[in-house]
Amino acid sequence: MRYLWIALGWISVALGVAGAFLPLLPTTPFLLLAAFAFSKGSERLHDWLVNHPKLGPPIQHWRKEQAIARPVKIYASISIVAVFAISVVLQVPWWALASQAVVLTVVSYFLWSRPEPSAASDDGGEPDTVQAE
Repeated sequence: MRYLWIALGWISVALGVAGAFLPLLPTTPFLLLAAFAFSKGSERLHDWLVNHPKLGPPIQHWRKEQAIARPVKIYASISIVAVFAISVVLQVPWWALASQAVVLTVVSYFLWSRPEPSAASDDGGEPDTVQAE
């Protein structure tokens, strides 16, 4: 079972990294899933992910404050507008545009309703870690 958790963790890391570059593929939820999976499969991989200089901060911010950093919100919003604009240019049927608009509006609301990380969470203190059971 341990190897299944590790495999799920690596798949989630890959999807999270891809989400940093692809519109509408979320990064943080996949990194959170990876951290959970690694905590079940490998304490070493879990600690590596949570303490990673690029991948760790979104996990730590979410765990401590359910917060999303402003640059992430801005990038996601630009991606949302770009995806909708591409759909309009491609003349996607009206019902698909309407569905897309509803989903993107809900995602945007959720994104911007989350707080931004406080300065205290960026103080360089002890990272938030969870021990594997």
